[in-house]
Amino acid sequence: MAIFTSIATAIAGALFGGSALAASLIGGALAFGAKLAIGKLTQQKQQKRKYTAVQGEIQFGGDVPVGTLYGVGKTKGQRTFYAKWGSGNKWNAEVFVLANGWCDGLEPYVYIYGEKKALVSRPVIGNEVANYDIEGFVNGSGDPVLTIRFYDGRPGQLVDQKLVDVSAALGNKWKSTSVNAGICYVVVERIYSDKLFGSKGRPELEFVLRGLREYDPRKDSTVAGGSGTQRLNTPSTWAHTKNPAVHRLNYQLGLRALVSGRTLIGEGKSLGQIDLATYFVAMNVCDTLRANGKKTYECSLFVSGDDDHTEVLKQFEDAMAGYGLNRRGLSGVIPGAPQIPVKDLTPADIPIDRAKDVQFRPSAFERFNHLSGQFTSIESMWNPESLKPVYVNADIAADGRNRQTSIDFLQVTDPDIAQYLLNIRYRQNRMGGKATVPVSRRFGLAVQEGEWITWRGKTWLISEWRADERLRITLVLSETSAEIYDDDGIEPGPIVVPPTPPINPSLLSTVQNFNVAVGMINGAQGYDTPALLFTWTPPDDPTITAVRCVYRIEGTTEIFEDQCTSPEDGSFRTTKNVVSGKVYNARATITTVPDRLRTFTPWMTTAQPTGLQTLLTGLQQLQDDALNRFKELQQEMDEFFRPRLVELLDAFSLEGAVGQIERQQIVATIGDALAQITEERRVRVSENEAMAQLLTYLQASLGTTNARLITEETVRATTDSALASSITTLDAEVDSNLARLIAEETARADGDGALATSISGVSADFNGRFAQGLVKFEAVAAPTGVDARFSVLLRAGTNQSFKVSGFYVELYTEGGVQKSRMAVQADQFLVTSGNSRHYPLVFENGELKLAVANIGTVNAGLLQSLNGKMKIDLNNGTIEIFS
Repeated sequence: MAIFTSIATAIAGALFGGSALAASLIGGALAFGAKLAIGKLTQQKQQKRKYTAVQGEIQFGGDVPVGTLYGVGKTKGQRTFYAKWGSGNKWNAEVFVLANGWCDGLEPYVYIYGEKKALVSRPVIGNEVANYDIEGFVNGSGDPVLTIRFYDGRPGQLVDQKLVDVSAALGNKWKSTSVNAGICYVVVERIYSDKLFGSKGRPELEFVLRGLREYDPRKDSTVAGGSGTQRLNTPSTWAHTKNPAVHRLNYQLGLRALVSGRTLIGEGKSLGQIDLATYFVAMNVCDTLRANGKKTYECSLFVSGDDDHTEVLKQFEDAMAGYGLNRRGLSGVIPGAPQIPVKDLTPADIPIDRAKDVQFRPSAFERFNHLSGQFTSIESMWNPESLKPVYVNADIAADGRNRQTSIDFLQVTDPDIAQYLLNIRYRQNRMGGKATVPVSRRFGLAVQEGEWITWRGKTWLISEWRADERLRITLVLSETSAEIYDDDGIEPGPIVVPPTPPINPSLLSTVQNFNVAVGMINGAQGYDTPALLFTWTPPDDPTITAVRCVYRIEGTTEIFEDQCTSPEDGSFRTTKNVVSGKVYNARATITTVPDRLRTFTPWMTTAQPTGLQTLLTGLQQLQDDALNRFKELQQEMDEFFRPRLVELLDAFSLEGAVGQIERQQIVATIGDALAQITEERRVRVSENEAMAQLLTYLQASLGTTNARLITEETVRATTDSALASSITTLDAEVDSNLARLIAEETARADGDGALATSISGVSADFNGRFAQGLVKFEAVAAPTGVDARFSVLLRAGTNQSFKVSGFYVELYTEGGVQKSRMAVQADQFLVTSGNSRHYPLVFENGELKLAVANIGTVNAGLLQSLNGKMKIDLNNGTIEIFS
């Protein structure tokens, strides 16, 4: 740098009168061109490994590099010790190192055998920070068989004394000096249980760790701009966080060994080498709440001492959609957030004698129009899940074809934040204008890399600041916009449904999703036989050779059994010892080769009783035969009986025609099952009467179940009257429970008047409890005292004692003038407003009751209060008041 210092001193003497500050500034400018570390998304450096919030394998041995966790992540840890003791080695203990450094603690759950289980806090028994057992892992006495003792890695932590004591007599001992200071670890102790571990093997635990406690300069009052009690050299004041900018700062400061002070993880920089101003801004941006109530940026990351610093720093930068920054030798970071432009670059600030390079639109090979990616989903047991792809059809059309790439955010566990990042990176790439512009010293010395300026109507980010030996300043600009970071229109991240715990088929002790239902099997000669249908999820396990189904009638103890020798069918039907009209309970187990532990499924119950053993098929055929025969009979009647009947009617005379009856009947019976059709036709003629009557009777019965339909149609004419009537009766009866519908319609005319009535009646009889109702519609022409009347009557009663209610609409003549009226036959006539128990008008027992009366003129003789305390006689003009 000596040559640059000499040049700088000369320039400073010529331009600034030998100012030492100017010389220093110019020397720094000449020594390097500061710039942002903006990498091309389509040309990412090949990574040695995937950086993520998950450490998914158990590590063994002493050559494992030191590692730690920034944020929250899932880890299996590094196994560093194993011991077994007691009769038959019943007790076992393992030590797993989770991370280097002072960590915050364990999340209240672990993963075991592919399932998420809660951690249950227990009293500490020694020097551990926390003690847990695992939900569901208890013996028959309710005592835990799997416990965890947690040490957070703080300086000066003490040894696990219990492990020292139980291993003292063993060949492999846990030493009293094994305090693991500065190392976060757990002691997993278990008591062997054949029921819990025998069929599943040795359990592998996956811990969810809240990682390093980290230094945040915003909370340190000894730092310019900070406020709080945190101190750089006092780790006990630090706090856990998921802020990517805080992670990046602490990685640059480095995690140091407690004794030697050597940097174990990170760059090992000092605060003097950090551009804290940019970090303050970035930390605040990350903590800012978005419209959905979540912080703008969060991330978590496992790193090791062997990792490339550039790659690790880039993971933190990507997690906040930002860029690394080297400004005058100080390391900083620019977060993904809009800025206010600091200056406007005008033509007067651009020397015309120096060349500039402007590319307002990058080449198609540098841009993509379809961006996909993944994030780490906690709901999916910390596995990678896909984000919603980002693409714009207009961009695809402009590029001429689909250009697709992917960016993963495996250090991000929140789907909404990861989706936001994916959209930002897409927009940053599409707005990819570049420019290399020479500027005047006045303008160049007033701006610095990472700031926004405006030029030619666009907003630009200063990604690089250059100065040559003549102090000619050049800016490298990247097109940007506040719209890049606008979250309006960005969809929320994907909703991940937690997976069901995996089931190892070879470990199944019974079938899954067992159920039972009732059904019928059609047998020979039309018999339908009740059956039970068992269903289950077909097992993918060839060692299961049969499914044994055990069943019983509900409420009984006698057990029946049948088995299915093809378990992969997933269903089995049996009629063995199945009777009709019963509800059944059922459960199942399996037969395996070779034999192993088996269990029964829970008892399941059929939703309804089994069906009756019936002759439905035969009766259906019988019904078809009967209908066909009935149609044939009708045709024969049309062809033979009807002409013959006409001839007979023509041959009858009033003196000789006294009557004729024709009856047809079809009956089918099997046991107590009966199907019957009866039709009766009757005609009768005498000197003073002519009558024609048709009676149809249909019946189907099975045991105590009966259904009947009776219709009767009659027309009759006498010398002084004419009558037409129709009566229909419908009955449905089961075990003496009867429901009945009666409909009667009558039209009659005689010398004194005409009458038309319609009566409908319903009744229901259940175990001797009887209910009946009749509705009558009647039209009468010229009854006594009126010209015409229409009436509607309702009658209901019990034990032949009836109560009638209805209304009449009449026309009558009075004094030669025809008038109309409506009459109501009821014990109580009321008008309701619809409110409960509120009747504005009631007429009952000869009294009219009004809730409120609004009357223009009152013509009355006597007014009297309801309580009798005041009486006004309008006829005599007196007022009486009674005390």
